[in-house]
Amino acid sequence: MATNVVKPTEDDVQPVANETLDRVVTGLVTVVPVLGLVLVGWQVWGDALGVSDLIVFALMYVLTGLGVTVGFHRLLTHRAFKTKAPVKAALAILGSAAIEGPVISWVADHRKHHAFSDQHGDPHSPHVDHGHGIKGALRGLAHAHVGWLFIHTQRGRKTRYAPDLIKDPVISWVDRTFVLWAVMGFVVPFFLGALIGGAWTAGLTGMLWGGLVRMMLLHHATYSINSLCHFFGRQPFKTGDESRNLSWLAPLTFGEAWHNGHHAFPTSARHGLERFQFDPSARVIDALERLGLAWDVVRVSPERLESKRAA
Repeated sequence: MATNVVKPTEDDVQPVANETLDRVVTGLVTVVPVLGLVLVGWQVWGDALGVSDLIVFALMYVLTGLGVTVGFHRLLTHRAFKTKAPVKAALAILGSAAIEGPVISWVADHRKHHAFSDQHGDPHSPHVDHGHGIKGALRGLAHAHVGWLFIHTQRGRKTRYAPDLIKDPVISWVDRTFVLWAVMGFVVPFFLGALIGGAWTAGLTGMLWGGLVRMMLLHHATYSINSLCHFFGRQPFKTGDESRNLSWLAPLTFGEAWHNGHHAFPTSARHGLERFQFDPSARVIDALERLGLAWDVVRVSPERLESKRAA
């Protein structure tokens, strides 16, 4: 368990103006994509699933997923590299289209998670105040996976955990216009589907797969980092918390599931720190660097890796 002795205070927690409304919106964002599976089942059963639907799904999953992993997480939360304003805006917009919340709130919550990882103050630890035994473990996993989104007792205060982003005109603008990018996350797959499939009906099914299904899978892949990657898997590095590497989840999360490595070296642009650890987000950052669009990329030396290697 974590040994950090810093204690959270009321100033750490983000106040919520209308908690009921927030819970309703969160519930809709969580439940509606699941209901979309009913339409997907009907579509597949009726032999209406087209190649264009799968193409739109893959494009939207990759683009919005990298917006979260490369943009929200490695760039904006941990400053693992620097980039130009247009690239920063594009990544923040793509991450917003994933509909995991406005960018500044997302970053504030995640920075607070690292400040109090697996101890009181962590917004989504599966190990704190959930009881013991199997029931406690299940309650903890449910809380870390999705339950924490419905309560606000430990959410990160934006002015404390993301003041740099509040002052950033590009990110502040993307944050204020979050609803626009969330809507575009459905409009774009409609037009992609219609263009690729050659019919407006292909646009509708493209919106289903590139919108609802994509959102559901990406959400639960991201949520699994908070839950599964603090419960199951390997701990090759000493971190003082319960963060773990979960190899089978790495492809779905674009390398984020090397979570123990990330907690060992939070600012590293690469989370897959060992050989053969699949980390496409790091590859994207490498490509941006080669194109001159990223610089000051944080990399971990072999000596630093060995210094945190668990026995």
